[in-house]
Amino acid sequence: MAMEAALVSVATGALKPVIGKLTVLLGNEYKRFKTVRKEIKSLTNELAAMEAFLLKMSEDEDPDVQDKVWMNEVRELSYDMEDAIDDFMQSIGDKDEKPDGFIEKVKNSLGKLGKMKARRRIGKEIQDLKKQIIEVGDRNARYKSRETVSNTRNAAVDPRALAIFEHASKLVGIDEPKAEIIKLLTEEDVRALEQQQQQQLKIVSIVGSGGMGKTTLANQMYQELKGQYECRAFLSVSRSPNIMNILRTILSEISGQGYSNTEAGSVQILLSKINDFLLDKRYFVVVDDIWDVDTWDIIKCAFPATSSASRIITTTRINSVAHSCCSSFTGCIYNIRALDMVHSRQLFHRRLFKSDENCPSYLQEISEQILEKCHGLPLAIIAISGLLANIEKTEDLWNQVKDSIGRALERNPNVEGMMKILSLSYFDLPLYLKTCLLYLSVYLEDSIINKKGLIRRWIAEGFIHRDGKYTAYELGERCFNELLNRGLIQPGRTDIYGEVKSCRVHDTILDFIISKSIEENFVTLLGVPNLTIGNESKVVRRLCLQGVKEGNSTGLVLSHVRSLIVVGDLVEIPSLEEFRHLRVLDLMDCSQLEDHHLENIVRLFQLRYLSLKGAEISKLPEQIGRLGCLEILDLRRTRVRELPASVVNLRRLSHLLVDEDVKFPAGIAKMQALETLEDVDASIQPLDFLCGLGQLMNLRNLQIDLGLRNLQHNKAIVSSLCKLGTQNLRSLTIHAGNNLLHEESLCLRTFEDLSFSPSAFPQVPTWVGSLKNLQRLSLIVEALKQDDLCILGALPSLLILDLAGQTESNRKLRFSGEVGFRLLKIFIYGGWINSVDLMFGTGSMPKLEKVELNYIRIVEANSLGFGIENLPCLTSVKCIGVKGDDDIVEAVKTVMERGVSTHPNHPSLLFQRLRRF
Repeated sequence: MAMEAALVSVATGALKPVIGKLTVLLGNEYKRFKTVRKEIKSLTNELAAMEAFLLKMSEDEDPDVQDKVWMNEVRELSYDMEDAIDDFMQSIGDKDEKPDGFIEKVKNSLGKLGKMKARRRIGKEIQDLKKQIIEVGDRNARYKSRETVSNTRNAAVDPRALAIFEHASKLVGIDEPKAEIIKLLTEEDVRALEQQQQQQLKIVSIVGSGGMGKTTLANQMYQELKGQYECRAFLSVSRSPNIMNILRTILSEISGQGYSNTEAGSVQILLSKINDFLLDKRYFVVVDDIWDVDTWDIIKCAFPATSSASRIITTTRINSVAHSCCSSFTGCIYNIRALDMVHSRQLFHRRLFKSDENCPSYLQEISEQILEKCHGLPLAIIAISGLLANIEKTEDLWNQVKDSIGRALERNPNVEGMMKILSLSYFDLPLYLKTCLLYLSVYLEDSIINKKGLIRRWIAEGFIHRDGKYTAYELGERCFNELLNRGLIQPGRTDIYGEVKSCRVHDTILDFIISKSIEENFVTLLGVPNLTIGNESKVVRRLCLQGVKEGNSTGLVLSHVRSLIVVGDLVEIPSLEEFRHLRVLDLMDCSQLEDHHLENIVRLFQLRYLSLKGAEISKLPEQIGRLGCLEILDLRRTRVRELPASVVNLRRLSHLLVDEDVKFPAGIAKMQALETLEDVDASIQPLDFLCGLGQLMNLRNLQIDLGLRNLQHNKAIVSSLCKLGTQNLRSLTIHAGNNLLHEESLCLRTFEDLSFSPSAFPQVPTWVGSLKNLQRLSLIVEALKQDDLCILGALPSLLILDLAGQTESNRKLRFSGEVGFRLLKIFIYGGWINSVDLMFGTGSMPKLEKVELNYIRIVEANSLGFGIENLPCLTSVKCIGVKGDDDIVEAVKTVMERGVSTHPNHPSLLFQRLRRF
């Protein structure tokens, strides 16, 4: 992918957009302005040469001081130049004209340069800019050629990159520590027994340096044991803990309430609520990443000490904290060990070679030498293998990597060496990935970062843009996957289909990227504790306020801020008056935000991203449609229930995210840039909306509820869906309204992802068989028949099938080679209330890797695992039974254990019991 064309980057700043805007001024329609054109052309050539030099310099890990100063000056000047050009173009336009972005602005208003005053103005602007750039260049009068490193790029998530985050059976070196911790958690307190005293709550504190795998081990323990306890919780504390949020998280998880339903109150009230709730219950809690004794002294008060059957696991880097944890209750310290060479090699090879591929003999010696330098630190092995996976497998190149690590690891393997490995991994990244990675510094430590939200921010910042047939979002997904593959971000939540939906940044990596971001003046962070990096620039480009009170920005120049990101509650929302050049404004979950704070938002003429998600606002400004550059608008979890009429004038808006009960104005068809429209309730929308929906030629993703009112509305929405199905729509999620679509002959040839819930079809609609591009399908069928399986099995591109329903008269569903499903990789089946029996015959689903069977009530208890031995590629089986149906659940469990044990692949088996809904 041609991501080198990314507009804004950490190395070149805004040089590329500046060059693009100057090039527009050189268009044929402006030839008569000869003097101005000459200056523009000279400046453009100068900037192009500088950009080429900066791109080459960005590959140099350690440029000399003179070069670095020059690079910083050019980058900073590029931002000022873009602001100056944007200001000029805005000022010469009509005051009432809707700013449609720079290119449109030029075409619509540059004719006014015929006026003598305007022509003199642009001439002076260009001369001033040229003078500044030449002065900077004169201070470093040498453009030199440097070799660049070519990087191969991965477009999808490499399964090897996710291997260590999957089921425990996939993790290396975890069996022994798991067994040791289970022993520590379960062994009797001999002293208490001898003295005939009641045993106390038991705790194990895992201690070890960063990158050792403490969180991974604790999480595996939690996943394995949580089903045995009535109440459970997993929470991360981090270096700058918000005690109120931590206690609310505990209360939310143990009680099953939503976080928003746990009233804040005070620390004492929350501690009392948690303690009272747990007093007569067995509970299991993991408290991850504790940094100081004072924090633990508060958190421990939430847990009743008299519950002998309950367990707590803590993790920390600090020995004194571990001792404090264990002295609080009956506990012991577990010192996590580095991986031995066998497990280090296993992890290293798993991430570099396929399961049926061995390390080439010519790389074995150098592999061992690299692994010795990693000292068994999982994070170091993941980072270095991610780097090696993206370069050619030659001895010379791998030797260069080994030598680059140098002696730092030998001096201090846990700190300097780790940073050296991360530095190597960072400088190996192509420029667009460096930029995307550094942007993660705006997120709080231990944050769960939503993938969609992160990609949308990248787009708005100008790091990614549409390229050919790929949308900007699709290219953003590739960037996200590349960072996963290289081990620089860790997968967080995955959906039932195995797709990564969120990520986390290891705190060691976060330290590194914060350091780089500040060094490059890429992000300015206010309110981050323990931030000791000096010599920050006073001119702010991207400002992140992390729980900052008013007045903490003294001495900073905010007039050129491009991004304002507010994290946590502020005493007072900053005035938008001084942020004229904002591109990104993120006020998510700002409880202090009120409607009047947005009154002047229309003056932010360059605004591309606006997130008010979770904020307490009830309406948008009536003139919101004047934000002609706005691309992404997120209004979820606000009190906005009706969009102003002018919103349809947002001609660049590509992602509109609202709550289901928000009503749209007439004129949706004008919003031709829309790519994503989620959670729309069609029943409250005007007829104009239902008809106009089919005219959105660029719509890729639609989530809609079809609980409609009358025949006219029904016809309108079906007609629109048919039109979208012949255009660019790729993903459609429909809530309710399945009966409306059952009898229709729909033409949905472009669809790749189709989901229906929660109502059921009487049978699989015949038109489903025409979906030749369909890769993922989720639907519910009232009475499944063998003919339905034949329709689904014949879909030529189907990779994932999520099917629910029940068979007619409790008949067996038979899958065989004749039924199809030639490419299917994931099969999820839910059996409803009545008994359902499945059978996978010989030759069925030859590519199937994962099976999930929900609420299956087996008929033939002596069946050998439903015939799963006939699925040659099977690697994972998951079964969910219903609490209360103990005999049936045990029968299913016995059958599945027998089937898994006899399967040649020995697939992993996860068995859960859930309450019946």
